[in-house]
Amino acid sequence: MNIHPSLADNISRLRDSFGNSKDFVVRELVIGKEREVRMAFTYIDGLVDKDSVFRLMESLLQHADEIVRNEFDGFVRHLLITVGDVGYKTDFAGIQACILAGETVIWTDLSSTAIVVKTRGGERRQVTEPVSQTVVRGPQDAFTESLDTNVSLVRRRIKHPNLWIESRHIGRITRTEVALLYINGLVKEELLQELQTRLDKIDIDGVLEGNYIEEFIQDETFTVFPTVNNTERPDVAAAALLEGRVAIIVDGTPFVLLVPGLFTQYLQSPEDYYHRSDYGLLRILRYTALLISLLAPALYIAITTFHQEMLPTSLLISLAAQREGIPFPAFIEALMMEVTFELLREAGIRMPRAVGTSISIVGALVLGQAAVEAGLVSPAMVIIVSITAITGFIFPSFEIGISIRILRFAFMGLAASFGFFGIIVGLIALVLHLCHLQSFGVPYMTPFAPFKAAEQEDSIVRVPWWLMYSHLGAQAAGKRQQSSNGDRKRSSSGQNEGGKT
Repeated sequence: MNIHPSLADNISRLRDSFGNSKDFVVRELVIGKEREVRMAFTYIDGLVDKDSVFRLMESLLQHADEIVRNEFDGFVRHLLITVGDVGYKTDFAGIQACILAGETVIWTDLSSTAIVVKTRGGERRQVTEPVSQTVVRGPQDAFTESLDTNVSLVRRRIKHPNLWIESRHIGRITRTEVALLYINGLVKEELLQELQTRLDKIDIDGVLEGNYIEEFIQDETFTVFPTVNNTERPDVAAAALLEGRVAIIVDGTPFVLLVPGLFTQYLQSPEDYYHRSDYGLLRILRYTALLISLLAPALYIAITTFHQEMLPTSLLISLAAQREGIPFPAFIEALMMEVTFELLREAGIRMPRAVGTSISIVGALVLGQAAVEAGLVSPAMVIIVSITAITGFIFPSFEIGISIRILRFAFMGLAASFGFFGIIVGLIALVLHLCHLQSFGVPYMTPFAPFKAAEQEDSIVRVPWWLMYSHLGAQAAGKRQQSSNGDRKRSSSGQNEGGKT
């Protein structure tokens, strides 16, 4: 629907469309040499930068006596360029969307075209330190809930014109702005087109956080493993862009989505690249912690239930003495302790920050000691659950920790039912499932399956930068040499063809 030539009718329609909301502001002015030009500023209070709006009004009022009615349009165009980006709208729905996005719309009684000035602002959280992905050495800034701020944080790290940004709005009601960031020339066209197609197919009333987008674009729905990575660190997002991946910034959330997301990336920390290379010692520690967190309770249950002969005699006697008087089998004992620890973990997260940590620590100590003294669980089980809990906090990504916690209970059930045989079958099924997963056409277990020898420099081990860079430089030089050879062959072929002709 196009706007009406009458200024009064347009303002009335706007007021009605916003339900006469108190934050919808209309500032009407009369300017010109003979006060013959009527105009109005419309915006949403709290979404605009008031300083920009006031400067805009001040500029017009300072030159109010110089404006001639038949020269108003050209004068305003020249004046507003110094204030902000200027656009023009003729459709009423587009003007509503601009106002709701924090723009100021200027109306006049001279034409059926409204002038849109970019004045986005309002209250927003300042850039602070990361909360969930902290490092000892490295950048200490994190994304915020403002999309423009998040884009600028990435721009400051990648100062190259090939960093391209695409914007779209998703959500029938919320109209949430979503930005795609990628480096032209590094990103694969197939990946970009597939992502754009999936985003365009999203049909939902509102998008309030990045997970709304993630669940629509992920490859596999029925899997416990995340196939879309996320980060609150601009340096991690910049590194992903340099690897040819795409960053998805959703307005209103400080977490940026990164696609494709591979299994190895969830066990890599930004700090791996900010300290001197340790040749993979920390990453090997994380993979070891993953196995312990996944299998420790299951192995304890299998050994104490089915395979006691695998233990040394002295250790077997000690465990038997500890379990004497315990009324529950090992599976129920482990299940009780794991559920109790999960309850304490959730309580520590939901409670106020000042007391949450204290409650979780004291609760674990008191409950564990009381359970042992009451004869409900054995001391060995408390140790197993404690080690499992500690290793579960080592993962740099919170999402992969959730996946391991879910699988831990499944392996406990297999161990209680079939012993080591159940654990082995479960591991085989897990490996097959991981190798089956894909993220936007990329195998989830890359570079392990399929195995890529050239990418092992940054998988379990992280070789020094100079070695990695020299190898990549040699690869690039080889590609350039092949390309130049191909050009020479094509040139020679062209000359031969020309000679024949």
